[in-house]
Amino acid sequence: MTSDAYAELASVGPYGVRPGHALITLVEPHPGHEYAYNRWYEDDHFIAGAMAMPWIYAGRRWVATRELQLLRYPEKSAIAQPVTAGCYLSVYWLTEGRYADHMRWTVGINKRLLRDGRVYQDRTHIFTAFQDHEATVYRDGAAGPRDHHALDHPYAGLALEVIESEGPEQREELLAWLRSRHLPRRLAGSPAAMVTVFRPTPLPSDRMSYVKQVEGVDTRLTLLWFLESDPRECWDPCFTGLDGEVADAGLGRVEFMAPFIPTIPGTDQYVAELR
Repeated sequence: MTSDAYAELASVGPYGVRPGHALITLVEPHPGHEYAYNRWYEDDHFIAGAMAMPWIYAGRRWVATRELQLLRYPEKSAIAQPVTAGCYLSVYWLTEGRYADHMRWTVGINKRLLRDGRVYQDRTHIFTAFQDHEATVYRDGAAGPRDHHALDHPYAGLALEVIESEGPEQREELLAWLRSRHLPRRLAGSPAAMVTVFRPTPLPSDRMSYVKQVEGVDTRLTLLWFLESDPRECWDPCFTGLDGEVADAGLGRVEFMAPFIPTIPGTDQYVAELR
């Protein structure tokens, strides 16, 4: 490909700012590899394996210290076994309508990174999926940052929630209930400024072998709660009991509820607190 092809590609297709898609990846570095993994991700992979790629326009890393891991529920989770697995969470926004274009690039670049010895092997993907945006619910309406600002705004915390419905039709009912009733009620007066809702998409057949195929493509919803305060300060009043509310609605079950705080880019802050 010559450089002229880039100009041609830039002249066609969507190029809006809406986060039409996301990459959400929860990873556990193997014991004894915490510092090396963090340095690889901070110094190389966050950029070469994500931010330098076409149509990713925002990204942020989050971390769960041991104290935060112990706040997770349910104990028996279909997402993480044990439920405390997955120290580092990375979230990226992709331009709406560019998922297929991005996937062709990301498969190619990750094969190259693997060939060049730039993939850290001593890690396990706990929950890694590209996801399509379904909804964003705001606490303050038109005031405050929009969802396309969420990964750049200095939020103090993030909560990752995964809900499993009984089937595709029930997922549509679940989404409608979340948008119109559950999330507006839960957000009112809370430290959560917004919740973005996504549904997972299957990974391509030529994905990297160390990333397992996505489960629950037709039944799951992934929620990201963006918090203005440290989750340790608001976990009990704001997030305890969400699984019961979903179950009582008869629309699904919470399979994962986990708090995180942002990493400090370029540092090893919090690495010593993972175990």
